[in-house]
Amino acid sequence: MRCARISRGDRNDRRKRGVNLSMKIADFRRIALSLAGAEESSHMGNPDFRVGGRIFATLASAKQGYGNLMLAPEQQAAFVADLPQVFLPVKGGWGRGGATHVRLAAVTEDVLAGALRTAWKLRIDKNAKTVRKSPHATKKTPAAKPPSTRKPALKLRREK
Repeated sequence: MRCARISRGDRNDRRKRGVNLSMKIADFRRIALSLAGAEESSHMGNPDFRVGGRIFATLASAKQGYGNLMLAPEQQAAFVADLPQVFLPVKGGWGRGGATHVRLAAVTEDVLAGALRTAWKLRIDKNAKTVRKSPHATKKTPAAKPPSTRKPALKLRREK
C-alpha cells in the first residue's frame, strides 16, 4: 500500500490549481460517513466512526489538528513511510497497535479518503472474522457436574 508523495513544488502547483491541501473536521466526518454502513457515535465524549458497531476512525485528537485511524501496524508503517508529514503513530500502546494520527492541515482529500477507506476495509474484514455476542443474549448455566468418584485424600497430621 503506497501513498503518493507530495513534494513542496507539487504542493504549490496544487494550491495554484485549487486543490485543497487542508482538510477540516467536517471533511473528515463527511468522508468517513460516506463509506457504506458507517455511522457516527461517541466514545468517552469524542466523535468516532463505526461500521458493524466497531470503531475504524475517531476525532479524539481534533483539538490538536488530528483525525485518528485504526490501522494494522503494517498499514501504519506504510502510510508513515510514504507521507511522514501527514501520518504519525499515536503515542504509546495504541500507536504500536496501529492507531494513526492524520494531520488534517497537511492531507489532501484524496489521501484522506484512501486512508479512511483502508481503516474501514480493515474493520469490515475483522468484523467478518469475529462473531460478536449480542449484549442481550442470555447466559447459559453450565450443566451440573456428576458427583466425583474419587476418594478424598487422607489428611496427615504433622507432629510437633
